[in-house]
Amino acid sequence: MTDSSGPPADPDRPDRPDSSAEEGSQDDSGATSQDGPPAPGGNDGDDKSDGDGGDGFRTWADRPKSGVAGHRRHWLRWTALAASFLVLVAAGVGWWLYKKLDGNITTDTGAAAELKAYDKERPTAIAMDAQNILLIGSDTRSGDNRKYGRDDGGSQRSDTTILLHLAADRRSATAVSIPRDLMVEIPSCHPEGGKATRKQFAQFNWAFELGGTACTIRTVENMTGIRVDHHMVIDFSGFKDMVDAVDGVEVCLKEPVKDDDAHLELPAGRQKLDGEQALGYVRARKSIGDGSDTERMDRQQKFLGALVNKMQSNGVLLNPTRLYPVLDAATKSLTTDPGLDSLRDLYDLVRGMRNVPTEKVQFLTVPRQPYRADRNRDELVQPDADRLFEQLRKDEPVAVVPADEKNAGDSQPTHSSEEDPSDEKPGGTDGSPSPAPTYSGSNAADDPCDQ
Repeated sequence: MTDSSGPPADPDRPDRPDSSAEEGSQDDSGATSQDGPPAPGGNDGDDKSDGDGGDGFRTWADRPKSGVAGHRRHWLRWTALAASFLVLVAAGVGWWLYKKLDGNITTDTGAAAELKAYDKERPTAIAMDAQNILLIGSDTRSGDNRKYGRDDGGSQRSDTTILLHLAADRRSATAVSIPRDLMVEIPSCHPEGGKATRKQFAQFNWAFELGGTACTIRTVENMTGIRVDHHMVIDFSGFKDMVDAVDGVEVCLKEPVKDDDAHLELPAGRQKLDGEQALGYVRARKSIGDGSDTERMDRQQKFLGALVNKMQSNGVLLNPTRLYPVLDAATKSLTTDPGLDSLRDLYDLVRGMRNVPTEKVQFLTVPRQPYRADRNRDELVQPDADRLFEQLRKDEPVAVVPADEKNAGDSQPTHSSEEDPSDEKPGGTDGSPSPAPTYSGSNAADDPCDQ
């Protein structure tokens, strides 16, 4: 023990003279240290510079690649930042496009309210996974449609009406045209902002003019017993823009066409129609064929089949860059019920249809004949029409063949054989199910020049 201040002396370390602090001290290995830490690159105090500039490395190969590694880390950092920026931009553009298309769609809240008020009177759906969508082509002359006729104050009628049935398994689609001159029972309807109309027996397209979409839907449901799940209304401009968006649709004309009212002049043969020509083609009545509404509906069905075929064969439904212009054209002139008023709802509908084989996308017209009291109007052929409605209501198959194969004329007999298959019971003595009733019509796989 000592009375001196400071830590006790290290018994294992020999005493060194204080003068060594002025000249530096030497450790156990004999290295001499100056004030401050040892020089970088040293090796236990041994001097191994050997003329390398005093940095402690013998050759350039011994130097760490700190410069290259730093450059690589810098490059990777900027690449990650650029990739993140591109992802954010893509997400922003995608969101903007989605909101734009979503905002194009008009929701028909008035029709939804009226249908809800009459819900107890409407048919009950039987095949729950099947979908029945009423497609209405409006002949309004307001807005961009003024050039197709005089605007008489905003009134409109259904120029084309199609009941589209999508099978529950989404392996077939049947589109049934309803003639605008078909005589039907139109219920009492309540147009938005107007007085209730009276129940009346009149031509079908009056329902749209009297009571709008809801009145048309209720008229179809009363006539068919089929619950309409959704509806879409599209005007002339929307149809024209959709055709342009798929770069035109091919048709085949047996003779040249010149129709000033429809703004149409076409040579005979196979040709591709743009949107304006296509609109005139499906609307023309007196200048093509026999001038009847029957022939016009047949032409519309074949054109829609060619449009579906074009979209599927060219991969439009599977290619976002090609699908966007079609959706943009469609949504800008589309009015739907609340169940289809978003882009997501429409995408789900299209996605369900994209795997339907084109030969299973079928088109036909309700069995009808000239109305006995007025040959310029139509009436249903019974029991053929009710048989068709029952098949669709139960989601059972329907077959179509070209009209000349059925040798059916305008009245469209229902079945392809002399016997009525409705008399045959499923699982009968021969073990085979009842054959599907057959109607004259077409499918999307048909070549327009082979018909």
